[in-house]
Amino acid sequence: MRGYTQDKDAYLRRLRRIEGQVRGLQRMVESDTYCIDILTQVSAVTRALQAVALGLVEDHLGHCVAQAVEAGGPEAADKVKEASEAIARLVRS
Repeated sequence: MRGYTQDKDAYLRRLRRIEGQVRGLQRMVESDTYCIDILTQVSAVTRALQAVALGLVEDHLGHCVAQAVEAGGPEAADKVKEASEAIARLVRS
């Protein structure tokens, strides 16, 4: 079981909403909408994706990493490193 499994439906709803926002952005560009209005919507989509990412990080740390640390051994260090690298990627993006 993945760390996000219990919240899977909520994640899927959020991602579908984001997908709709992206389609809306495409329509805005097709209809030559004012640049600032498009940028405002890009910012909203970006924040929505960041919220999903932060939720997944929290679920991963609280479930996958916590279980690995509890079990101990080399897998624990691997999971912590993996989480750290994922967080670094998010910070850079």
